[in-house]
Amino acid sequence: MRVYRGIEKVRGALSGCAVAIGNFDGVHLGHRALLEKACALAASRSAPSVVLTFEPHPAKVLSPDFAPPLLTTPARKTERLAAAGIEAEVVLRFDPEFARNTPDRFVEHYLVEGLGARDVVVGYDFTFGKGRAGNPEILARLGAGAFEVHTVSAVRENGLVVSSSKIRELLLEGRVEPAARLLGYPFVLDGVVVPGKARGRQLGFPTANVASETELVPANGVYTVLCAVEGVEGPVGGAANVGRKPTFGKEERTVEVHLFGTFGDLYGRRIAVGFLHRQRAELRFATVEELVRQIDADVRLAKEQLARWKGEAPVLANF
Repeated sequence: MRVYRGIEKVRGALSGCAVAIGNFDGVHLGHRALLEKACALAASRSAPSVVLTFEPHPAKVLSPDFAPPLLTTPARKTERLAAAGIEAEVVLRFDPEFARNTPDRFVEHYLVEGLGARDVVVGYDFTFGKGRAGNPEILARLGAGAFEVHTVSAVRENGLVVSSSKIRELLLEGRVEPAARLLGYPFVLDGVVVPGKARGRQLGFPTANVASETELVPANGVYTVLCAVEGVEGPVGGAANVGRKPTFGKEERTVEVHLFGTFGDLYGRRIAVGFLHRQRAELRFATVEELVRQIDADVRLAKEQLARWKGEAPVLANF
């Protein structure tokens, strides 16, 4: 997939495109409906399928104190967009100057002159322009004669409207299974393996200490995970602990993964951790021996669950 950072980088390369507009944090089932529509429209005219998105997330500029933790890194979002069949991503920098664009200016400068769009796909709750003054109806009026607007209705899963905010809520409660049903895939945390205190190795269960690049980290607890590790072929199963290791006193919150296999020195390597199941909450044990027995049980359960796993395995986001 081609990635253009700034509308000036496009230079007519995407003329006639079908473009889906949004933040696409998580690239969940609701987003997938927009992407599928854009891909279908593009294919019907042998035109490029495009996503127009924004970095940083507008909430970080407009309401930084209330901005939510993001579900995906920019690279992970791009990977999910490519997996959905999108051919090009145009990333616009969202800053105070960009936020002052009126709806008219946004349509003329970015959609008509910049992209040369023929079809524009948006969600039912889409807003744009200064003060969020624009909506799908205004978009259609401003684009008349240049492009057609296609508005996608809310997507529901078990009666629940799929949204990034609901997925965040579930993950912050540790409910990774229902979050995966709304995402359409297991939640993935991206990061780099960094040195830790080597306490896992001392207990007989060495762990990869992950410096998370993903803003949202699920609730503290023990999880069954499936990982992609830089330099390691194929997915790698494991058991992960998110938390502060209360048995050893109140420590810094960490993400540690006991990988099933021997892989040598992993420091500095990229890792993508897919959260499949939450086994239990983080607990404080009276003795280290009790903790070791519980970790052994956690590992056995993780291996049993992985043996039954038939779903998607994470890949590294290399964009």
